[in-house]
Amino acid sequence: MDKAPHAYIPTLVDQLNDCAISRRDFLRKSTLLGLSAGAAYAMAGLVDPSTQARAQDLPKGGNLRIGMRCMEIKDPHLADFAEKSNIIRQVCEYLTFTDRNNITRPYLLEKWDVSDDLKTWTLHIRKDVKWRDGRALNTDDVVWNLKRVSDPAVGSSVLGLFTGYLVEEYDTGEKDDKGNPKKSSRLWSDKAIEKVDDSTVRLNLFSPQIAVAEHLFHYPMFILDPKDNGAFGPSANGTGAFEIVEYTVGKGAKYKARADYWGGAPHLDTFEFVDLGDNPGAGIAAMASKQVDGLSEADAVQINSMKAFPHVAIHKVETTQTIVMRMHPDVEQFKDKRVRQAMRYAIDRDKIIQTVLLGAGTPAEDHHVAPSHPEYAALPKWPRDIEKAKKLMADAGQGDGFEIDVVTRPDPIWELNTTQAMAEQLKDIGIKANIKSLPSAQYWEVWTSAPFSLTAWGHRPLAIMTLGLAYRTNGAWNESHFSNAEFDKLLTQAEGILDPKERSKVMEKIELIMQDEGPIVQPFWRIFSTVMDKKVQGFELHPSQYIFAKDYAVVAA
Repeated sequence: MDKAPHAYIPTLVDQLNDCAISRRDFLRKSTLLGLSAGAAYAMAGLVDPSTQARAQDLPKGGNLRIGMRCMEIKDPHLADFAEKSNIIRQVCEYLTFTDRNNITRPYLLEKWDVSDDLKTWTLHIRKDVKWRDGRALNTDDVVWNLKRVSDPAVGSSVLGLFTGYLVEEYDTGEKDDKGNPKKSSRLWSDKAIEKVDDSTVRLNLFSPQIAVAEHLFHYPMFILDPKDNGAFGPSANGTGAFEIVEYTVGKGAKYKARADYWGGAPHLDTFEFVDLGDNPGAGIAAMASKQVDGLSEADAVQINSMKAFPHVAIHKVETTQTIVMRMHPDVEQFKDKRVRQAMRYAIDRDKIIQTVLLGAGTPAEDHHVAPSHPEYAALPKWPRDIEKAKKLMADAGQGDGFEIDVVTRPDPIWELNTTQAMAEQLKDIGIKANIKSLPSAQYWEVWTSAPFSLTAWGHRPLAIMTLGLAYRTNGAWNESHFSNAEFDKLLTQAEGILDPKERSKVMEKIELIMQDEGPIVQPFWRIFSTVMDKKVQGFELHPSQYIFAKDYAVVAA
């Protein structure tokens, strides 16, 4: 018997009918609470676009080549860049899927049910999913994966998302080098992840959480075959539409289609990622010569160079993708929060958007919550104010400024260009930032340990997801080493509030903490773009930079 819809669904329907929320807000909220996308679209008086996509009659056969950096993959559950996840995504899949409109749907799941208090999530696994070796996906597979990413010994960033509702921190009884208590993490209960039957898993939370379904689409949250134990390569046994047949770091990856794929054979016969290196000109040349059929990403400068190519189609999507100049607050130069505030006042965001992105972005506000996030709270803007910045520097005892290295990478080129533009503006308050542009492979090794660096952050549909990953104390991706007990408390509170308007009241407090003592200078939100050959059909640019080769086709020349 089907469970009744979540008790909050009728409230959402009333809000929709009263024009208190938009259709998009209704779709996002109702589907997170377990209402099927088809039912949600029907209630909103819309046609589900996924049904139209499935109805497309796309050509079969052929090979597709996309230019993208091919990095070392140590373990899919440790994937920390979209590029790594794209390599894996063609072979391994997720329990859920968040589309380009930020609507989250079941994928390897058939559906999920949510208790009224948001503390019990029942996941119903599809019964028609098969691994490449022919074995059926089952509850034991899902439980193994969920428990594995919850183990701090594994080191998955999913742990940071689960902390606060499924995973708890505890005192190990040991001390670190400074005499402070050592903390670790564990599932809060033996019943936290519970096998109900062969196709049902129940998540029993100690705190309400609205974003569970979206967390299950976080890019390291692949469902792996337990027999592979985290290994990935040509022998990997996935549920996805392709089998990886060749993978060489820094060179490329090759795949062949699975005719027996549970979701129906893909349109392509074969698929490739081609590593074109760090030089942005290589992508332009590869598209011009038709060495590749598309790029996973193309910045505004590259787009400007390729827009006249007759065979090239340009794709753009609004995102919450950004870049942050982040500091370790325990480093001497940044210990005083007034220095961090001064750096925020030193930046001319509009100028950077025009010079680096050629206008393809909007100003950010140094708290990593975007206006498109449903829980965003509007705050007064921080304009460039050099005199105020200099006073803050002087009050912090840094009136003469200082010199420090800032780490970045040359690819994609907009990251390096942003670093150069921000470093130039910081000179006006006496900070000389010496840019250390490391080859991408070296940068990936130090991106969390460098005291001062720039890091690009990908799109996420909810701000609470990004904040949990990037700024919660001891989070796996807390590259800034930021730690604030009040921030952590408020974030956990926000994660359990269903109504975005009520959540935004808590979010306002979080945003103010970030602006007051946070570890970042954030210049903009970026419009994401790329290019594909016009012969490529079925391609839709996902705001998270994800590639789904199973949906694409090529028209024969």
